Amino acid sequence: MLLFPNSLTADETAQLVREAQQGHTESFTLVLRIHYAGMLAVAHRILGHGPDAEDACQDAAIMAMARIGELRDPAAVRSWLHTIVRNICINVLRSRRPVPVGVAGENEPAPETDDPVASIERAAQRDWIWQGLQRLTPATQAVTMLRYFTDNNTYEQIATLCGIPVGTVASRLSEARRQLAGILPDIRDERHDAIDALTAERRAEASTILTAVPDCIPVSKVAGRWADDVRMYWPSGRITIGLPALFATIQVNYDDGVTARLTGLVAGHGTTIWENAFVNPSHDPTHCPPQATWLLREKDAKIYEVRLIYTGNKDLRRGESQDSADHATRG
Repeated sequence: MLLFPNSLTADETAQLVREAQQGHTESFTLVLRIHYAGMLAVAHRILGHGPDAEDACQDAAIMAMARIGELRDPAAVRSWLHTIVRNICINVLRSRRPVPVGVAGENEPAPETDDPVASIERAAQRDWIWQGLQRLTPATQAVTMLRYFTDNNTYEQIATLCGIPVGTVASRLSEARRQLAGILPDIRDERHDAIDALTAERRAEASTILTAVPDCIPVSKVAGRWADDVRMYWPSGRITIGLPALFATIQVNYDDGVTARLTGLVAGHGTTIWENAFVNPSHDPTHCPPQATWLLREKDAKIYEVRLIYTGNKDLRRGESQDSADHATRG
């Protein structure tokens, strides 16, 4: 059966999908072999023959790995895969329009990102995929996690969070696809470390820090994984040193009636991403931007760098006011 995928019946193919949804990576690989030619044909019709079409199919394969658990009708896998490819290709076409500065398409959101963290957690292949992500080079890992598994994932946002040019984001994503194409097949039969415990641990840490001020939790209680000289890069361009400076800014916002609620988290070895919503007071509903994304980097089990961007209405940038900056400096 494995040698002649084109001879499989529709029922046999649907059975492979069901096995893939239960975590059988060999079955998923075979499903892709069966349908890859059709996926590439879709990409060729939209993008023409060239590297963009190949890249679109590779993106689609990665996305399908993450979301196979969401497919309700295994018999519809062909149209499901083609839809993923089509959406990615349409995004590529949109990105080709000229822009004054930077890389075309830098502000287009990644396709098929409907609650990606929840999708990954539901998917039977999540441990396999995440094991592959951990084997990416450090330079490519962060941009890949941000692009495919968070909501705030335009090239511009990723560039800001990583502190790199937009063009570098594009090249690192291309390199990540190339690396994953070789990594994932090689590790499919290995025993993969479960991510559930790591995600739960990081989620508890994020929630505790974001609510530490209203919950009256001292800095010392949550400083274990944070380097004493952790550098915090704020959206305004300000840089602060140490966890107390972060608490000082949270304190200023809390005094103004603002709280933060964790809405998403992506955990990896060496990289963690937080997403939160700000809850503004009724008398000042535009005090803070609607959302924020945090990129935390660690080395030797210590968080040494944090970068933050605000998202939502671009005119709202009061979440880090001068009062906050002054207070944080004093803290």
